Amino acid sequence: MYQFSYAEILEDSAQDARMRERQAIERAIELLELAEKKGVRSIEAAQGLDYVNRLWQVFIDDLAKPENDLPEALRAELISIGIWITNEVNRIRRGQSDNFSGLIEICTIIRDGLK
Repeated sequence: MYQFSYAEILEDSAQDARMRERQAIERAIELLELAEKKGVRSIEAAQGLDYVNRLWQVFIDDLAKPENDLPEALRAELISIGIWITNEVNRIRRGQSDNFSGLIEICTIIRDGLK
């Protein structure tokens, strides 16, 4: 029979959470790359932008919770990034931007930071 310490279980949970976050961001990147390829007015763009917007709203909501264990300064920086992403998504939707590459780049940096 295996015995695990509470700290080991919590560490595994944190690693699992980072893996799920990484996978979600990887999916966002895939959708944004397809959207960029198909064009700003494509169904793929609408789907990709919707996914990215919903994903970052979840991240922002989680980061804003006091029980989030990340350092406060890092949480604030990630919230700022999330706000930029959601604003950029809205600019693309309104036809004021076609900055898929910027969204892809930022999401890639965040994904790589979750390794």
